[in-house]
Formats: sequence, structure tokens, C-alpha cells
Amino acid sequence: MTTAVRVSLFQGPELAGDVEANLAAVSRAATAAADAGAAMLVTPEMSATGYDVGRLVEERAEAPDGPIFDAVAEIARRSGLVVVYGYPERSEAGIYDSVQVVGSDGSTMARYRKTHLFGELDRGHFVPGDELVVQFHFGGLTCGLLTCYDVEFPEAVRAHADAGTEWLIVPTGLMHPFDMVATHVVPTRAYESQLFLTYVNRCGIEGDLQYCGLTCAIAPDGSELGRAGRGEALVTVDIDPGVRATSREINTHLGDRRHDLYQDGKSGR
Repeated sequence: MTTAVRVSLFQGPELAGDVEANLAAVSRAATAAADAGAAMLVTPEMSATGYDVGRLVEERAEAPDGPIFDAVAEIARRSGLVVVYGYPERSEAGIYDSVQVVGSDGSTMARYRKTHLFGELDRGHFVPGDELVVQFHFGGLTCGLLTCYDVEFPEAVRAHADAGTEWLIVPTGLMHPFDMVATHVVPTRAYESQLFLTYVNRCGIEGDLQYCGLTCAIAPDGSELGRAGRGEALVTVDIDPGVRATSREINTHLGDRRHDLYQDGKSGR
């Protein structure tokens, strides 16, 4: 049986500041996570640059191997952690709201481009990604990536479950008045698709947004492994594959689905 993986979830920074300030906050969180015995640090959506920053998105956008990546790779090497961070990715097609996973050796392990864009806040700056299921392997687990609004679509999470994702990592920028996504929707997604789900939010006020915090880690049985409040926080939890195995023995929804009745054969759309 695979042993548990310890992960730290960084809810912050409380004030977006500039790129240098954001990266300094991530660096401090990595040091604290390493001290807590974590093997991975997950940070929020657009953690490197700020999210509701208007036209600064265009100015701060860069290639996947740009200066932001170099800085995060150094943080990962120094701390000995895998680091998950968000940034605006510049490409020929436009700018993506991207999440990148950097290994403890400073190499890229995975990159995901947000597929479901939220209103003009996203559509005014980003183009949507076209690959829904992006996975990587870590600690004996198959990990998957989504971003913020993506998790509010049950089809997206179920696609991961069907593809074998065991731990779904979701950086987010959830704002008021949508607190119920963190408190109700996310636990439901973990339970109905029988996977671990870590949902890592921003906090404080940025532009016109007031982020609601409430970063959480949810087990496949729907129980909370950890939950932050409203302010800056570092939540450290253990992802234990044994919990998922036990939950799947009790909750047989995935195996009990009537594929013969679903239009697409799987998700029921």
C-alpha cells in the first residue's frame, strides 16, 4: 500500500502586491511547508502575479519557462518540495490562465490551462485551454489538475475520476458571494467522484474582488482533512490512499452507474 503524502496548502498572499512580492510569499510558505514535513506546496490560482489585476495580466504574462518559472524552480530546489503555482501563460493563441507543477529538482512535471472561463473577469484576458484531463504522478498517486471554475462542473471532475485521477489539485480564486462552492460543492465533488480534492484559494481584497478563503482538503468519503479560515494560512494535511480504498468499498456509485442509459456512455451528459 502506498504511504500517505503530506501536502501544504498556501492560502495567500493576503495582498497581491507585485510579482516579486508574490514569489517572496510563496518562498516563505515553502520554507514553512518543508518545516512541517510536507512534500508538496500548492498555491492559489494566479499566485505568482495576482488574479484580478486588469491589464497587468498582459504585462505579466510569460512563457512556461520564463522568469517566474525560474524563480519557482529555485524555490522548489531550495525547499526540496514539489510546488504548484499559477501564472498567466503567453502563447501564440493568446494568454492562458495556467497552473504549473515544478518538481523538487526544478523540472516541469505538468502544466494545465484553465478550460472553463468565468465571465468577463476571465474572458476579457484569457483564452480557454482545450485539454481537460492533465495528470502527473507523485508519491505513488495519480494526480490531476483543474482551476477554480472548472471544479464547479461535475463533468470535469468525473472525467478525472474516469481517467484514474486519485488526487485532484485545484488552485482557485473564489470570491464572495460564492462561499458555498468551497463549503458544499467541493466536498460533493470529492464524494461523488471518490477522489481526494485539495482546493486552494486566495484571501483578502484584490481589485474589485474580496476572496473568501476557506481553502480545504477533502477525502473521498467527503470528510474534511483540513480547512482554513478567511485570512492567510498554511494548511498541512496527509493524503492517505488507504482512505480512498476504504471509501470506494463503501461508496460504489462509480461502479453502479448505468452506462447503457447515458448518452455519451459515461458522464450522463
